[in-house]
This record gives sequence, C-alpha cells and structure tokens, in this order.
Amino acid sequence: MAVTVASMLTQKGTDVLTVGPKEPISAAVEVLAANNVGALVVSSDGSRVEGILSERDVVRHLQEAGTGVLELPVSEAMTVEVKTCERADTSDQLMARMTASRVRHLPVVDEGALAGIISIGDVVRYRLEELETAASSLREYITGSSY
Repeated sequence: MAVTVASMLTQKGTDVLTVGPKEPISAAVEVLAANNVGALVVSSDGSRVEGILSERDVVRHLQEAGTGVLELPVSEAMTVEVKTCERADTSDQLMARMTASRVRHLPVVDEGALAGIISIGDVVRYRLEELETAASSLREYITGSSY
C-alpha cells in the first residue's frame, strides 16, 4: 500500500521555504544554497502558490542571459504553471506525476493554500521504506519467522 502525502508531511513536517516574486534572483539563490534545497515556492503571502523557482530555472536563465539575470526579479525566471499535489495523493501518484511532468518538487496545496512540499527525494525515501517493509513481510511469510 502506497503512503500518502499526509503521512509524509506528518514525518517530514510542513515547513516550506518561499520567496516573493519581486525579490531578486540573487536573494533566492542565497536561500537555495543556505538551506541545501532545490526549489523555492514563489508566494507573496506565504500561502498562495504563484510559481516555483528551481535550480534548473536559475541555471537556464543564467545560460540565456548571463550573470545579470541575478538582479532580475524572481518572477522573470520562475515556472508559472506549477504542478501540485494534495494530502490524499499517494507516493505512486506522485512518482507518476513527477516523471510525466519532469519536475522534482510538488507543492502540497490544501483548499487553495500552501500546506507543504514534497521532493523527489522524499518520494524515493518513502517508496524504499514501503519496499523494505514488503520484502520483510514476504521473508517472514516464507520462512515462518521474523528477522
């Protein structure tokens, strides 16, 4: 049975790093680096998802426009069509959505408000735990004992 986003958030927490759309990209890069994360949700109020700024977005814009892009507002480089998820979504659904959309981060939205964020690393970690639990159960069933 696949784990839900709600279960993941219970374990990992609901904190989400955000950046305002008018902030310079250089400020966003500092937050990305200081927190060792790959994306920031773009939000003026910390609740409404207006976009997402990923490392990929920054690198793509640096390649196109050079280092001057760092002084532009985040809104110039952010992805506007944000793929999101909900608390009831499962790890299987997240994996499929991330693969199909080629994204590594899905903000969690609950009744229109930002409620967390799930990364591909989170999905892989929980999926591995599911597989380890299933393997352990099979070993116990086959051998008639527990490890």
